[in-house]
Amino acid sequence: MSEYVVIFSVVNEGFSDSVMSAARAAGARGTVNEQARALFDIEVSGEKEIVVILVKEELKDGILMAINKEVGLNKPGQGIVFSMPVDSVVGLGE
Repeated sequence: MSEYVVIFSVVNEGFSDSVMSAARAAGARGTVNEQARALFDIEVSGEKEIVVILVKEELKDGILMAINKEVGLNKPGQGIVFSMPVDSVVGLGE
């Protein structure tokens, strides 16, 4: 099991600040949004925004639920949030 996960949130334009606020309230320390398109070469429609969050695995579920609640992802077309394990991390200053 990986110690870290990356959480990707693809949400409607204007909701990235809500995603970041919810993630920070649930324990995330830092977030990146629009730079994800260039960094990960992700193609997303123009009316969507991407927020990428790297966190310790034990924070993952709380952050996913907080984003879901804050942004209302249970509504069709609002967005999606998912996580993936991270094999290794360097440079977090821990």
